[in-house]
Amino acid sequence: MAKNSFSRYIWLIDLLNRRGYAKMEQINEAWRNSALNETHEDMPERTFFNHRDAISQIFGIDILYDRELGYHIPTAQIGENNMRAWMLQTLSVNNMLNECTDLRERILFEEVPSVRPHLQDIINIMRDGKAMNLTYQSYRNEVPYTFLAHPYCLKMFKQRWYLLAKTPKLDIKAEIPKDFNAKEYFSQFYGIITGYGNVAQIIKLKVRSDQAYYFRSLPLHHSQEEIETTDEYAVFKYYVVPSADFVQEILSHGDSVLVLEPGELASEIKGIAQSMVDGYCDIAVNP
Repeated sequence: MAKNSFSRYIWLIDLLNRRGYAKMEQINEAWRNSALNETHEDMPERTFFNHRDAISQIFGIDILYDRELGYHIPTAQIGENNMRAWMLQTLSVNNMLNECTDLRERILFEEVPSVRPHLQDIINIMRDGKAMNLTYQSYRNEVPYTFLAHPYCLKMFKQRWYLLAKTPKLDIKAEIPKDFNAKEYFSQFYGIITGYGNVAQIIKLKVRSDQAYYFRSLPLHHSQEEIETTDEYAVFKYYVVPSADFVQEILSHGDSVLVLEPGELASEIKGIAQSMVDGYCDIAVNP
């Protein structure tokens, strides 16, 4: 019963989040057609208000009421909280799959390496403000090494979890600066590569028209701005550090993306592309 109730909470949050506003008759219409509703009857008013209270207690999300428009969830309660939005989206997708069991084999997902055994320990250490002994092995080194780390924040990037941490010499209580903000820290970087001496700068990319649609629907960076549009191409402007992972992202789009500015980055990309051409010239290709 508890499991079914939790699924109903997610269903109700997702419904209101997608529709914006919904009156009780609209909620019941959707509920009658839901696979979670075995009787296909309306949701009793008492049950709805119980769900409403539970959602507030469990998720910290308040369902408000407008006399003219109906029930709704303020955008700020979900949209401005990345972790909450990610969690609810994941649970909503799981709900949809449970409602469509006959389609499970036709819906494919990318696999994300599991870090659950370590993730909980790291979160507990962050919450308690403690240091941790971390054993790390780079993909470029054969031998791992262990060091003391004070975890600052966790970030998921391209299906992997990354830990930002300070490495002090002494085993003392971790003191995170009061003004530290993880979102602001990474705001001028594309992914997880930061490093010292990196400076954000204006970068302009010329993107072929057919590829520009993908850039519009999923920006490379929050600073993305489309400054020129033609039938053949679009130009996007960014204010970001040209880190190694950003360079790799540009290269991944092949000849559909060209760097217009700055000249140093364009030369770097050109050099890498030329090195790739030279490498292929050394390979004998059978006609």
